[in-house]
Amino acid sequence: MSLPAGRPESGSGQATEGAATPRYSLLALAGRALRHRNFRLFTIGQSISLIGTWMQQVAIGWLVYRLTDSPFLLGLVGFVSQGPTFVLAPLAGVLADRRDKRRILLVTQGLMALQAATLAVLVLTDTIVIWQIILLMAILGALNGFDIPARQSFLLEMVGSREDLPNAIALNSSMFNGARLVGPAIAGLVVAAVGEGICILINAVSYIAVLGALLAMRIAPRDRVATRGAVLRHMTEGFRYAYGFLPIRSILSLVAFVSLVAVPFSVLLPVVATDVLGGGAATLGFLMAAVGLGALAGALFLASRTTVRGLSRVIAAAATLFGVALIAVAVSRTLWLSLACLTVAGFGMMVQMAASNTVLQTIVDDDKRGRVMSLYSMAFTGMAPVGALFGGAIASAVGAPLTIALGGLGCLAGTAAFTRQLPALRSSIRPVYTRLGIIPEVATGIQAATHNTRPRAVHGS
Repeated sequence: MSLPAGRPESGSGQATEGAATPRYSLLALAGRALRHRNFRLFTIGQSISLIGTWMQQVAIGWLVYRLTDSPFLLGLVGFVSQGPTFVLAPLAGVLADRRDKRRILLVTQGLMALQAATLAVLVLTDTIVIWQIILLMAILGALNGFDIPARQSFLLEMVGSREDLPNAIALNSSMFNGARLVGPAIAGLVVAAVGEGICILINAVSYIAVLGALLAMRIAPRDRVATRGAVLRHMTEGFRYAYGFLPIRSILSLVAFVSLVAVPFSVLLPVVATDVLGGGAATLGFLMAAVGLGALAGALFLASRTTVRGLSRVIAAAATLFGVALIAVAVSRTLWLSLACLTVAGFGMMVQMAASNTVLQTIVDDDKRGRVMSLYSMAFTGMAPVGALFGGAIASAVGAPLTIALGGLGCLAGTAAFTRQLPALRSSIRPVYTRLGIIPEVATGIQAATHNTRPRAVHGS
């Protein structure tokens, strides 16, 4: 990819809206974090691995529904595959702040490969039963509990500069959702042709790519602040830090609530594909690919932005769009309309979550980055399985469409509460953006400014 030799600078290097900046192509702006070798390696390896991950997710959903014909068990498997994250993420955040993040990822990714290989053997030998699926997916959930905070907080070390961090976060989301687009589409065809076991086996092999990328990285030694002491004390410090700062508290609360009531719609897609639309495994693959298409578009939208300013409003707008789209999915009874609505839902969900991640990583103190990202993991990945469990139970009683509609309505209610806090939230973020040189009015004089400088009122932080 051809990238610009230079970038507009604004204090810490963050490009800003309204400043006189050179015009670069959308492609160059969207890929500026790829200038960094370590991040390029990670992007290539993780992209391959994530395609396998999404293939396995489709295969597992289809396998569980084929074996049990139970929406509740779909929700239960979704719960155990992500639920441990909620419990383990705080401990994982402390570990990420105190230990080498790349070594943590090598261990977690290696064990995930072993989990997938075990699952593939059981399916291919036709000895798989539901309790084995639940156990192995619970193991995967526990590994994700340690993997996600380390991986999220490792981004800054891979790009090496805070100015490219928002772009790296958006590209990381693009990679995740590009795989979500490709993986389910392939999985639907593979499951229909040769069964679920091959999909899971492909996932096991795909981990070789990300493990190779991690081993090939050259990470500069980082000075680590001494963190001796009880793990519980460091966990408590992280909670107090996040709860005591309104922007972190508000963003995490919205992420958690939306993840609880709305994000679990995805575990009900096998029911939608079969009972609502009258399709099969290929239909499920197309539905999940539509979510991935919308999410990829949302991630690329964020990657093309040249500033983090205005993201609080983007979060609110995207969550609103997500809720409305889910209600539309619930009333649809045709494949083409469902695909269109799921594309919009994927866009809204991804923009909200990735924009929240970007704001958090921009304003957090470096020595607490792992712990705050562990709380983000709890809110996003940890709450979704709880919602999946309740969603599966509700769908068993009232049906999948109504359950998805209720999730959309809940999403709108949570967004309304978040929107009321926007003025106070922007006021709290503004001093941080001033110190980092992100607000253009103070960027030109940032060298002479003090931490007590009060900038002119700027809307859109």
